[in-house]
Amino acid sequence: MSTRPAARPVHTPGLSAKEEIMARLRAALDVPRRDAVTEAADVPRDYQRADDRQEVSTDPAKVRDVLAQRIADYRATVHRTTPSQLPAAIAEALDGAGSVIVPPGVPEDWTSEVTAAVQVDDGTPGPRELDVIDAVLTGCHTAIAVTGTLVLRSDDLSGRRALTLVPDRHVVVVQADQVVLGVPKGIERMGEDPSSPWTLISGPSATSDIELERVEGVHGPRQLHVVLVDPEPEPEPEPEPDSSAPGDTPAPTSQETSR
Repeated sequence: MSTRPAARPVHTPGLSAKEEIMARLRAALDVPRRDAVTEAADVPRDYQRADDRQEVSTDPAKVRDVLAQRIADYRATVHRTTPSQLPAAIAEALDGAGSVIVPPGVPEDWTSEVTAAVQVDDGTPGPRELDVIDAVLTGCHTAIAVTGTLVLRSDDLSGRRALTLVPDRHVVVVQADQVVLGVPKGIERMGEDPSSPWTLISGPSATSDIELERVEGVHGPRQLHVVLVDPEPEPEPEPEPDSSAPGDTPAPTSQETSR
């Protein structure tokens, strides 16, 4: 049991500022918190959850549109494409790069139209070797639309962390089924493999100096290109065949009859 006085101390002549501040802190620490959480049942559960109606019922096309807008707000480049046009979109995102490195799990058809020299990462290139490579091409695990965040898992599709932090240009392929609306759903997906190293990317690497001058490429890739794969459009319905028999004369309209 504390023997400190419960009354809030008041300024006393001759009391130094330090002594008065410390006395106020001691008194505040002795006051029980009204919002103290002592049991699991006391934890508030009114926060946003992965199964909220907004998360599960929002049109996926609208969610992808939000993701594209957020990524563009971060000064990254967004390439919207479809599965059939994915190799061409990747080649466009890598235009001008002389060398590209990819994790071992990247499908071969992703680079089928890339003109640069493509190297499959075997884990041996260090930071110095990666620094001379122009670009890196990876997939991702999850994309969070509301925050414009790409979630990379250190696997054969997203690659090891150094691979995505050292080259100057990072091209990320995001599939439609990897896009979620909010952070809770993204965390839920990450919970499928909680022991894996994760990298969260929100736009190109950028920082500001004391004069608020923006500097890009200090902590990671200076250029971020996101290739967002939308589903193939639904085929247009074929026109209905003409039901009139050959040689039949169309019935006259009411205007023609009145004449």
